[in-house]
Amino acid sequence: MNQLQGNITFIGGGAMGEAIIGSLIGKGLLTPTQICVSEPVPARRDFLNSTYGVTTETDNGQAVAGASVVVLAVKPQVLAPVMADLNGNLSAAALVVSIMAGVRIDTLTSGLGHDKIVRSMPNTPAQVGKGMTVWTDTAAVTESDRAAAQAILEAMGEAIYAAEEHYLDMATGLSGSGPGFVYLLLEAMIDAGVHIGFSRDQAQQMVLQTVEGSVELMRQGGLHPADLRNRVTSPAGTTAAGTLVLERAGVRSALIDAVDTAYRRSQELGGS
Repeated sequence: MNQLQGNITFIGGGAMGEAIIGSLIGKGLLTPTQICVSEPVPARRDFLNSTYGVTTETDNGQAVAGASVVVLAVKPQVLAPVMADLNGNLSAAALVVSIMAGVRIDTLTSGLGHDKIVRSMPNTPAQVGKGMTVWTDTAAVTESDRAAAQAILEAMGEAIYAAEEHYLDMATGLSGSGPGFVYLLLEAMIDAGVHIGFSRDQAQQMVLQTVEGSVELMRQGGLHPADLRNRVTSPAGTTAAGTLVLERAGVRSALIDAVDTAYRRSQELGGS
């Protein structure tokens, strides 16, 4: 069932906003005529209008007139003037969905003069519809609002609701920063392939397919990663030898420390 009714306005038409727009239209959840994007860059407005058929605006206050949902998809450093534009122009019934990293609910409620707020933490794979988003809301958000928020956020991939805002700092450390950790591991594996004699293109193809296949095997089988690792680890075999090196180097504990440190840093940046 389509959980999205009325019109939706995006404040900001960058990569993340475009990813949601394209998915909402592609999945038939919204028509282009239901979407307005407020975007200051003329070339970007022209692109969104010609590519997706959405309405574009330059005035944030005008863009949200009549919107049932407003998605804040701007960079945090330009949020203050955006909130000044929107304060007093939002419908009392409008749901505001923020996809901005590190911007807390109390900042949004005070700056917007509005209490129906969803705060979310997506990650960069959302740009290709494979994102992981954790989100929470204020007490003023209704069940129908939650259904709409879930539908919007699932346009970027998978979405998990958290009852309390501090879980978003945890998500920042795990799924938000996680792609950076994954890319570092991929880079190292590709370099290893080049080191032992493959071309860089060959090594990259092999590593990407190995990782993608491993993830899909775990998804379909529903097994714990330790079980799958044991299945590929023969006694005195190559995987056993290589895994021993990783364990001796502390790769497991380093990854745990990396996620924990990113989580703590998110708390520091947010002032909690």
